[in-house]
This record gives sequence, C-alpha cells and structure tokens, in this order.
Amino acid sequence: AMSSRSEARRMLTTLVLGAVAFSGGSRVGLSRSRVAMSSRSEEPWNSDIIAKTTMSKMDLESATGTKSAAVAAPAAPKAAAASSSGKQDFLEANPYWDVTNIPLNTYKNKTPFTGKVISCKRMVGPAATGETCHIVIGHEGKMPYWEGQSFGVIPPGTNPKNGKPNSVRLYSIASSRYGDDMTGKTGSLCVRRATYTDPETGKDDDSKKGVCSNFLCDAKPGLAVTMTGPSGKVMLIPEQTPTADLIMVATGTGIAPYRAFIRRLFVEKTPAGEAYKGQAWLFLGVANTDSLLYDDEWQASLKTHPKNFRLDYALSREQNNKAGGKMYIQDKVEEYAEEIFAKLDGGAHMYFCGLKGMMPGITDMLERVATSKGLKWSEKLEELKHKGQWHVEVY
Repeated sequence: AMSSRSEARRMLTTLVLGAVAFSGGSRVGLSRSRVAMSSRSEEPWNSDIIAKTTMSKMDLESATGTKSAAVAAPAAPKAAAASSSGKQDFLEANPYWDVTNIPLNTYKNKTPFTGKVISCKRMVGPAATGETCHIVIGHEGKMPYWEGQSFGVIPPGTNPKNGKPNSVRLYSIASSRYGDDMTGKTGSLCVRRATYTDPETGKDDDSKKGVCSNFLCDAKPGLAVTMTGPSGKVMLIPEQTPTADLIMVATGTGIAPYRAFIRRLFVEKTPAGEAYKGQAWLFLGVANTDSLLYDDEWQASLKTHPKNFRLDYALSREQNNKAGGKMYIQDKVEEYAEEIFAKLDGGAHMYFCGLKGMMPGITDMLERVATSKGLKWSEKLEELKHKGQWHVEVY
C-alpha cells in the first residue's frame, strides 16, 4: 500500500510539474487583444495547448501528502539562469550595443533549420478585417537573432506554376532575442492569414490564398517549420545612443519588430532597457478596434514607462481625419508633424514596417509638411538616410 501510494503521489506530482513546465508558469508568451474569447470552440487553435483543469492548494496537498511548496516549476535552463539578479543578459554582445557579431544568415535556403511550433494563437476579435495569429517557434537556442531581424519560412509543397519547391517567405520577428519564454530558445512571428475572395461569387478562392501564411496560421504544436536566417540589419535599435527617440510606424503585422523593441526596452530586464532614456513612440494603423494587435502589452508598458513610451492608433473604420475622411496611418502621423520633425532634427530614428502601399501616403505627407516649413523634402530625406535615422522594411 505504501508503495502504491508513493507511486500515485509521484505520478500526480509529475503531471502537475509537466503542466507548469508546458505553460511556462506564465501567460506572457501569448497576448490577447482587448476582445476576450473564452470558449474552446472560439479558439480551436488552443485545443491542444491549454489545459482547463485546475486544482486547489488543499486538493493538491491532500492528493500528494506534501505541502504545495514542494511542487514548483522546474528550474530554468542554465542559460536563462545565468544572471542571479534576474536580468536578461546572457545573449548580449560585449558591450551590449556592439553589432559586430550580429547573427546573420546562419541558415540559408540550401541548408535550412527545422524549428518546431510551440503554439499558434489567433489574437484579433470577431469584427477584425482578417485573421492574425501569434506563432511561437522553438529553435533550441541554435538560431539566435536580434530585435529587428527576420526569419525566412519555406512552406512545404511545390509551386503549381513551375513545379519547383515553394520559395522562402520573410517574416519580421515579433519577440526579443530571449523569446516570449525568456529562455533564448524560441522566436515569435505575427502572421496574417492571406485569403482571396472572388468579387463576383463572394466565396473564398483557395487557389489564390497565401501558401505560407495559411501554413503558419493552421499550425499545431509540434509542427516542423523549415526556416532560414536570421536576416536584416536595417531595423536595428541604435543602442549605442540610449537617448535617441524611436518613432515607429506600422500597419497591421508590420507591428512585429516594434513588439521586439518594446519588450527589450520596457518589459525585459536587459542592459538596453536599463540604459534607455529616450522616448519610443508607436503609431499603429489597423481597420478597427478588433484588429488591434498586442494592445494589452502596449497598455502595460504605458503604465510602467509613461515617460518613455507613447502610443497612437489610426483606426480607419472608426476614426476620421481632420478633413472628415478615414483616418489612415499618414493622417495620424501628420497630426504630430511639427513634433516629429523636431525630434528628427534632434537625432530621432524613424521606422516604417508594413505593407509597401503605406509609404507613398506617408512620404507625400512628409513632403507637404517639409515644404510648409521651407524645406526641400528630398534633401531632408537624404540627410536622414545618411545619418542612419531612416529605417524602412515594407512588403
């Protein structure tokens, strides 16, 4: 009887430990939008990764014959425990702002890396104009990256047009180098499912849907993902100048690199975050409130860093610009044109990420403002590029 009871206690403890380990003891990895979705039928992508069963402290102690303090989360990986102060610093350069040895193109098309999906979660509400998912991919610490870089994903299958294997698609990384779980062994992507609706029939045409985005948004935990990269140096944070203001402009999933920036500066205890004294100003353009991405995280950073973080939304279907038309991202930026030009003159860095269609409207607006200030925009833009203050990654 003693042996049977001991074995039962061991098994139950193992199950509880496994559940804690799988959830990471935290919900920080998968954020929700302000639109709550609770039932499993509404979140089928969570059916295999979120346990609904809970156990009270009293029940746990009764079942195991031990105090609940004995059931604790497993020790963090050695890398994550490198700093006894709780700081995230085990993946830093020396000094932390040195970009000499930035990881770049570690894995290429002919020699890719195989990652494993940890989780895939829809993060927009029912009235959103499309489906956007937050996807966490495990890389075992073998594919390090820095904030502002991209991963390549090669979807399985062949291109029906030429019969060749599908080509690589690039996605901006939406997590800091430490990953959502802070272990340095995962990376996250923010992906919108690309679909095509026939204007005549009103039905989706699967033959024209995005191959890679649908592959990722349909992903289940454990799915193998063929990856390349990391790539890119255009969107890096100017960490050598911790007083620099960052003006970050995004449409839709172009928010991805800025989530990495904000986590590094305001969420995680990194050397860059401790040193940062500038203001990070985020502009996000989406269709409506249900389409907002990572809003809960932005609100949290506003509370913890009110002097260093600033947020403005452009909701095209819910807000009007000063002319009475729809509020697009360029309209929202224009509202602060004088302040933005002053910040740029003071050394601020300006970033743009999202659909390439947003750039003409933005550059036209900046040119109008520059002209009103007696400046020649082409010369001003060249100056910003020459000083490394202008960062563009559009698709």
